Amino acid sequence: MALLMSVVALAIDALLPALDIIGLALGTDDPADNQLLIISIFLGLGLGPLIFGPFSDSKGRKPTVYIGFVIFIIASFICVFAPNLEIMLLGRVLQGIGLSAPRTIAIAIIRDMYSGDYMARIMSFVTVVFILVPIIAPLLGKFLLDHYNWEAIFYVQLILSVLVTFWFWLRQPETLAKAHRTPFTLKVFGNGFRELFRHRTTVGYTIITGFITGSFLVYLSSSQQIFQIQYGFEDAFPFIFAGLAISIGSAILLNGTVVLRFGMKKLILLALFAFFAISITYVIAFYNTPNPGIGVLLGFFALLFFAIGFLFGNLRAIAMEPVGHIAGIAAALTGLISTLMAVPVSIVIGRQISGTALPLFVGFTVCAGLSLLVLWFVRTSKV
Repeated sequence: MALLMSVVALAIDALLPALDIIGLALGTDDPADNQLLIISIFLGLGLGPLIFGPFSDSKGRKPTVYIGFVIFIIASFICVFAPNLEIMLLGRVLQGIGLSAPRTIAIAIIRDMYSGDYMARIMSFVTVVFILVPIIAPLLGKFLLDHYNWEAIFYVQLILSVLVTFWFWLRQPETLAKAHRTPFTLKVFGNGFRELFRHRTTVGYTIITGFITGSFLVYLSSSQQIFQIQYGFEDAFPFIFAGLAISIGSAILLNGTVVLRFGMKKLILLALFAFFAISITYVIAFYNTPNPGIGVLLGFFALLFFAIGFLFGNLRAIAMEPVGHIAGIAAALTGLISTLMAVPVSIVIGRQISGTALPLFVGFTVCAGLSLLVLWFVRTSKV
């Protein structure tokens, strides 16, 4: 299950060191266009669960994963042979759609087999492995770029996906019995949306997830531009990215312990206030000035990502609490809503990043401020 989900992180993070090289190969003039190579795969990851979630409930978990990997493999070849940016972006969206199957179905399989403390134990193992991938993926991408070419990154992803699929076929039994399968109909979407919007908590925390995901997606898509182009740390970029991944990963692991003591709602409030305070402090301190020293920037990023580590899991868990009776379609729909918010947010903010990293922190501040307003509305509403 950890490997099923890790292919997603590899497809995103291994490409980061090569964004400018791929942009040159495709003839892009604006470095901001290269950010779309990261943003587009998230669009596919948001759209895919709408298909694969209900399909797996109807046809079973394993066939759904196979279909997803077949789409991913086809999409990877589209990316390798793309003659221009538009075809490459199409391939990346399709990659995201394909990878949304193993990403979504891994959680469903774990839930089919375990519950309570046993499920938490398995999810902890999956989380630890998943955290390791963003640490090593950029290093792998840089190695392949230095010794081969950018196409080699896609070929390695292909090889890994085939190996994971084979192992999954060999070792993982089907976990959804035929007696528990439900018909695949379009009514499930309409009924799901109506039920979803009956719960203000679900809608509110999903909107907050969209703002936070959009903020983090801007960092993912622009990190190469900031560290390699603005600061000139081309060789050190994978190590910088890995260090910041440790920051968010440590917060995710710590959250598993402190959430039982303080509760998800209190942690979300504190993390959002921290996210807002750190972002606006950077904006005030470095407004209309050149980039600060690399140590200062990394310090701000590390603090921000430590705060974000307490948000992703807790936001999703609270949003899903009122809709546990339609968990499958609710997870797909809330994921779609937050992704459709995050993609335009990240594009708008990312387009402003040129000479300095300041627009990134302005975007962080706006997203955090809007999230706090939504949180206030949700918590003070009596409906």
